[in-house]
Amino acid sequence: MLEEFKKFAMRGNVVDMAVGIIIGAAFGKIVSSVVKDIIMPPIGLIMGNVDFSNLFINLGEGEFDSLKAAQDAGAPTINYGLFANTVLDFLIVAFAVFMLIKAINKATEKEEVPEEPTTKECPECLSEVPIAAKRCKNCTSAFA
Repeated sequence: MLEEFKKFAMRGNVVDMAVGIIIGAAFGKIVSSVVKDIIMPPIGLIMGNVDFSNLFINLGEGEFDSLKAAQDAGAPTINYGLFANTVLDFLIVAFAVFMLIKAINKATEKEEVPEEPTTKECPECLSEVPIAAKRCKNCTSAFA
């Protein structure tokens, strides 16, 4: 059983999939950082110094100045700012994957070569005859 598992785990597709998952996880962290540290601060600045990671709706009792304070107090919250960051993360990753797949499809796309005709039409009786024929099999007309 151990030998069979080793054979399965070392298949090319399984190893390729593992590499893809690892690279994808690392890429996800990069995208999250880009959204959190580069994209959202200017958007927050334009919207009047809003920190999206600190936007929440308190469902419990009391007033809290920050999301961290509300979470430390155990208050139930709807964290719509963090949700906005996550949605933006997803959109960036989805667009990057779309562009990658588009590039792969373009690179692997084969040009379709039109097939050479195998038959021709007899000018006298309009029947179909092989391209190499010297006479029509139906009306015996000679081809030039």
